[in-house]
Amino acid sequence: MAKDHKPYISSEKNLPETTIRAFVLGALLSVILAGANAYLGLFAGMTVSASIPAAVMSMAILKILKNSNVLENNIVQTAASAGESLAAGVIFTFPALVLMGYWTEFSYLETTLIALCGGVLGVLFTIPLRSALIVKQDLKFPEGVATAEVLKTGEKGGDSVKYLLWGGLIGAGIKFIEAGFRLWHGVAEAATIVGNRVYTYAGVNLSPALIAVGYIVGFHIASLVFIGGVISWWIAIPIYLMVNGVPEGADPVALGGTIWSEQIRYLGVGAMVVGGLWALISLKDSIGLALRSGLAAMKEGTQKMSDMVRTERDTPMSWVIMAIGVMLVPVFIIYLREIEQVPITALMAILMVIAGFLFSAVAGYMAGLVGSSNNPISGVTIATILTSALILLALLGSGAEKGPAAAIMIGAVVCCAAAIAGDNMQDLKAGHILGATPFRQQIMQMVGVLAAAFTLPLVLQLLNTAYGFGVPTDAHPDALAAPQATLMASVASGVFEGNLPWTMVYIGAAIGIVIIILDKIQERRNSFRLPVLAIAVGLYLPFELDSAIWVGGVIALLVSQYQKRRRTASNFKEAKQSSNQSGLLFASGLITGEALIGIILAIPVAVSGRTDVFALMDNAGSLLGLIVVSLVCLWMYRIARKTFDKTLN
Repeated sequence: MAKDHKPYISSEKNLPETTIRAFVLGALLSVILAGANAYLGLFAGMTVSASIPAAVMSMAILKILKNSNVLENNIVQTAASAGESLAAGVIFTFPALVLMGYWTEFSYLETTLIALCGGVLGVLFTIPLRSALIVKQDLKFPEGVATAEVLKTGEKGGDSVKYLLWGGLIGAGIKFIEAGFRLWHGVAEAATIVGNRVYTYAGVNLSPALIAVGYIVGFHIASLVFIGGVISWWIAIPIYLMVNGVPEGADPVALGGTIWSEQIRYLGVGAMVVGGLWALISLKDSIGLALRSGLAAMKEGTQKMSDMVRTERDTPMSWVIMAIGVMLVPVFIIYLREIEQVPITALMAILMVIAGFLFSAVAGYMAGLVGSSNNPISGVTIATILTSALILLALLGSGAEKGPAAAIMIGAVVCCAAAIAGDNMQDLKAGHILGATPFRQQIMQMVGVLAAAFTLPLVLQLLNTAYGFGVPTDAHPDALAAPQATLMASVASGVFEGNLPWTMVYIGAAIGIVIIILDKIQERRNSFRLPVLAIAVGLYLPFELDSAIWVGGVIALLVSQYQKRRRTASNFKEAKQSSNQSGLLFASGLITGEALIGIILAIPVAVSGRTDVFALMDNAGSLLGLIVVSLVCLWMYRIARKTFDKTLN
């Protein structure tokens, strides 16, 4: 049960929250962070919560405008982080339609409507869950608590925004030099084949943003992602080549990439499906409680907002139910265009609502346990698409040309809803601590979704035109990997075409089961845990990404170990918090700066049709890049360490 809670701002005090400038600034930051996270997710296959960077940016801007307050800042970051979350739902699914060849370019209207409806449904589904998960159950919600602390600290003054700016400038500068001027190659990798049987590979992506992702998620999660890469690239690919032999004259690096793309990455599909199902099974009691509480709130939600304490005023349940009905209309119309049969369309729309509500509850609960950055969105989306594809295959037959696209669109709504739900619960937790009005936060969450939904299709089309998605080609040598979308496309198409490498999927499922068993053993030992979904992510990411993320995790570990040496100091807790915040903001700046430059560089590339518009060199090596990125790693470590020492002394 929840502990007694006294909000930072009394429920009896009314401060300006949803001001006009908060609406404008929240929508603007939502667009910026949605674009940045879209690029990061397509490039790295992982996204991170933007609540704290959004809070810091909001404080910096509103401080200039003057007369701001902590609740207004919280409202702005609520809208901004909603855009970042919607980006995850969009980039995990919609590029699959292009990769399958179903779309030659992104349909602006359909992408916007599905993203908008999915995002709004995610907000609506969390409204009846707020009281159950935030008030009645004392879950950690780590990012929500951290965001609230940042906002409280910011109200008292501070210069934390400088770390965000430094990181942004460095990330942007390095990305422009590497991808624009081409002064070094973005990946350092090597592979060998010994005796025509033994295969070895090593590689790392020279991206500060990837290292920053590893720093933010921490050593534990980064190590699990790396373990997934080790299973795929150091165990599975060598075994595959030992069994099937090595083609004569094959380039070792290219050969490894081909085998991973065509076979080994499907290990991740099996592990993801098992992980998604295990998340449902292991959380069944808690999710059941949340669902029962949510349904009860819908039935009993007749109390007027004016009769409620300000800090407990949710959007009325009658409004929620009506809004869900309204959102289903455009979704049903879009589904009908793909499925072309009213009864089947109605069935799939009902399936989408059930899955959306269920997985929103899962995402909300997981956000409370481990944070929204570590939410199993990929797992539940793959499970939804696989289930939808199998049902559509049974109803429509294998000759249904639009079947795979319909499955992707069903998964897209669920993915957007689940992604928004997890992040929104973090924001509502921050608001609960600060004394915000939930109803106003829920309105601003929809503002953030609206702003991002109208922007993301343009970002996707720009990135697709400039870089392309999936495997690099002559036309798109710098293609963004889009690992989740590539897997979604393969699963949906493979079910209908009958060419899904089921052997690899089954082996991946078996690996997932083994990992779950090992995790339970580790749980009993109270030792290093092995959550299956984190390892599954590493299974389907290229090794160069896994290793770069792990480097960031190692830096986070070194910072943590340095802090522990001084844990007996009287102000240790304050110093640790300041150190962690400065490191997180610097890392967030690296991500945002690199991502925004990636989007900006896409404009001249798309216009000219050339990827070397600003290139100063051809066929550059990776040594200079290794040196530069190593210096960034050192700087990241020193910033966190210096802040710790400064606060401690």
